[in-house]
Amino acid sequence: MSQKTIVRRLGEVEPLTETCGESRRLITAEDGTEAGLHVVHIIESEPHYHEHTAEIYYVLAGWGRLRVGEEVVEVEPGTAVYIPPGTVHAGKGGFVTVVVCVPPFDPDDQFVVQEVEEATDSPQ
Repeated sequence: MSQKTIVRRLGEVEPLTETCGESRRLITAEDGTEAGLHVVHIIESEPHYHEHTAEIYYVLAGWGRLRVGEEVVEVEPGTAVYIPPGTVHAGKGGFVTVVVCVPPFDPDDQFVVQEVEEATDSPQ
């Protein structure tokens, strides 16, 4: 694991288009850290899960809905959501969130699923 200080600024990291939307991966597995940190702009993400990775979302800006398992959560600035490994999740709306990944994100640990329900379905 990394024993060095890592400093990155959002503007220094090129955005990637991925399952969740536009992501800037500031701290990654390549850094040798115990956790990863991304800033993601979610408009409509594909339902997916990670077998080995837990994620914590912390919403910085915007509004939307995040489906986590069978629950739909409205998110706005200041909302934190913990997503355990193996839990299908997807977001929709237009929000920017910090995503902390433990362990760091691994593209081989991301599995897209096809589901009938949308992330914007109202909770029952």
